[in-house]
Amino acid sequence: MKQHDAMYIDGSWRPAVGGGTIEVVNPADEQVIATVPAGSAQDVDAAVRAARAALPGWAAAAPQERAARLAALRDQLAARAEEIAETVTAELGSPLAFSTAVHAGLPVAVCGSYAELAGTHAFEEKIGNSTVLHEPVGVVGAITPWNYPLHQIVAKVAPALAAGCTVVLKPAEDTPLVAQLFAECVDAAGIPAGVFNLVTGLGPVAGQALAEHEGVDLVSFTGSTAVGKRIGALAGAAVKRVALELGGKSANVILPSADLPKAVAVGVANVMANSGQTCSAWTRMLVHRDRYDEAVELAAAAAAKYVPGERVGPLVSAEQRDRVRGYIERGIAEGARVVAGGPQSSAGPGYYVAPTVFADVTPEMTVAQEEIFGPVLSILRYEDEDDAARIANGTVYGLAGAVWAGDDAEAVAFARRLDTGQVDINGGRFNPLAPFGGYKQSGIGRELGPHGLSEYLQTKSLQF
Repeated sequence: MKQHDAMYIDGSWRPAVGGGTIEVVNPADEQVIATVPAGSAQDVDAAVRAARAALPGWAAAAPQERAARLAALRDQLAARAEEIAETVTAELGSPLAFSTAVHAGLPVAVCGSYAELAGTHAFEEKIGNSTVLHEPVGVVGAITPWNYPLHQIVAKVAPALAAGCTVVLKPAEDTPLVAQLFAECVDAAGIPAGVFNLVTGLGPVAGQALAEHEGVDLVSFTGSTAVGKRIGALAGAAVKRVALELGGKSANVILPSADLPKAVAVGVANVMANSGQTCSAWTRMLVHRDRYDEAVELAAAAAAKYVPGERVGPLVSAEQRDRVRGYIERGIAEGARVVAGGPQSSAGPGYYVAPTVFADVTPEMTVAQEEIFGPVLSILRYEDEDDAARIANGTVYGLAGAVWAGDDAEAVAFARRLDTGQVDINGGRFNPLAPFGGYKQSGIGRELGPHGLSEYLQTKSLQF
């Protein structure tokens, strides 16, 4: 077991003020693998003060200098990719192949994109007789989730640094080890002291202290809608800016003209990725009534290939496992039909849940309305396109989704009817430069690419 006894504040490693610790558990075997410091409000205050002191120098640095430091950070992340993947597998339970490709690979690409944007973005523009300046918003409090622990760190820290902001990061307590690695990479990249600070700790303690600290100018949070509402309330009391990436219940709409076997196979894979712990997962599959039975059969067969411990990992914690099983039991009680998986326990240790597919789901059922955050797919039937749009838009969320049709034009026409922030057309690939974020209760603001950079800038106009 590794014992991490320090946090990264003002360019050095220091112990938590209170001396408390948090245990990190491997969800695949339920063994404690490490401890990290449990930061307090005093630790958060020290980190925010360091970030404020470093802000003038970093904000005044030439964009090309910030770009160079981000490029060095990208290179550090790439050099330690194998260690990063192994760390995420140990603390999250993700299969190593997925950790290597996504949890370690995607942050390198995102960091690289901001290294480029930092050097090319127009931080000034002319509008008539005005010069418009795009300046850093200030000190950023970044609170990140456990499901994509490094990607979410980079998706917040990289654009903030590119904009000229300084950052205090509070990572999820379930997956803090990769955040420690990230801080080491920041230090090795030569980013000045105080520009980036790391405080590990519990959400109700360190997270709340960061969200309400008067020295923080913007809070960027990814997590549940319930916690996002709380952070929004805390920030609103201080008229503080927020960027919130919250829950989802995304619809995968398969139109009658689509390649059904492909649409179903990709849809099931999307839900099972990262053990279903993805906010943008297409957890509702909408199929026309004439092809519904065929789709259910295809989905059940596809889900059966996702063997726990092989193609799909455990959930992050016992609490999350029990929560997902509770949703499965609720689905059964409300009349949904299990065609794959179910709430049964797995043999042996680990927080596993059987990949589950529900048929005969109706729009008002709990499993069709609430975010489950596990490997659970609900298949709903629709009568026509108007009915499909009504069902797809019939939740409080609007984060992502997919549309399948015989040609892209037909799919795009339907996608325009969806109240959601991102839609994949006929299996379109993830684009790390495209804006990512939601409508309705899926959040406020956007991450990734130039839109993600804009979240960390404020605007000043000079009239001549």
